[in-house]
Amino acid sequence: MKQLSIYLLSGALTLACFSCGNNQPSSTEAAKDSNATKMSDSNSTNAMASTVSKADQSFAVDAADGGMTEVKAGQMAEEKGMAKDVKEYGNMMVKDHTELADKLKSIATTKNITLPGNISPDKQKDLDDLDKKTGKDFDKAFLDMMVSDHKKVISAFQDEAKNGSDADIRAFADSSLHILQHHLDEAQKCQKMEKKM
Repeated sequence: MKQLSIYLLSGALTLACFSCGNNQPSSTEAAKDSNATKMSDSNSTNAMASTVSKADQSFAVDAADGGMTEVKAGQMAEEKGMAKDVKEYGNMMVKDHTELADKLKSIATTKNITLPGNISPDKQKDLDDLDKKTGKDFDKAFLDMMVSDHKKVISAFQDEAKNGSDADIRAFADSSLHILQHHLDEAQKCQKMEKKM
């Protein structure tokens, strides 16, 4: 009962933080804080405690944040892209990253890992900057973003696949790598085509 009270208090504090003005934590920070709380309870008999390592939890939170960003950028490309290949690439981002997000959410649920519900402020700023562009400027900025993002994401997924301590999260990272590499290859191919035009 004491643990339940702690969780209810923690939830109330989280809601209070979200309702405050400028000091509002991002959804990503809130997810990481929630996971840290669950880890500190892992030595108790609480059924809601998480036993997944902090590094694996952080990877899951960052992967969810990145995935939401790719879906949103893909939707923008479908709507604003000038070139047919940019629109098609955007569609691939929406489809593939939605599927990856669903797999990650399923793992997170079974591991009691809190994932963010919204895109982090840094990534949202990148999306806002992208949204201000139009025409060929949009296409170029979108493809540049996709190449840069996928290089970073592939590195993080390779590290998790190699060094992750949770077998399910490690397997998710490993099985996702071929999709992410395909995304990078296609983005670079689109960049070359756009330069020729």
